[in-house]
Amino acid sequence: MEKHFAKADCIRLVLDNLNTHFEGLLIETFGIRKATRIMKKVQFIYTPKHASWLNMAEIEINAMDRQCTGGRIESKEKLESSVTIWSKERNENNRKIEWKFPADAVSV
Repeated sequence: MEKHFAKADCIRLVLDNLNTHFEGLLIETFGIRKATRIMKKVQFIYTPKHASWLNMAEIEINAMDRQCTGGRIESKEKLESSVTIWSKERNENNRKIEWKFPADAVSV
């Protein structure tokens, strides 16, 4: 990260509220000195627990798993082919996630 973003003043990371997305993980991974250097440039931005965009991504991945990759895939080529066909069909049929969240459930 330091190598790729050496000139950055601030690196904003948009994350869900998963318990591993905190400074402690950086310390665990890189040690206190390097984690401290990294944290000087990092700003965590957490998505709301009630409406995380990751929930939508998880729904889509689950649909792909059930409809396309639910079994064991023999090879990378077979996986790529299956997912390409599934994605093309899904896009052509304008399939979308039906994300329903009541506005009154949002606490500001």
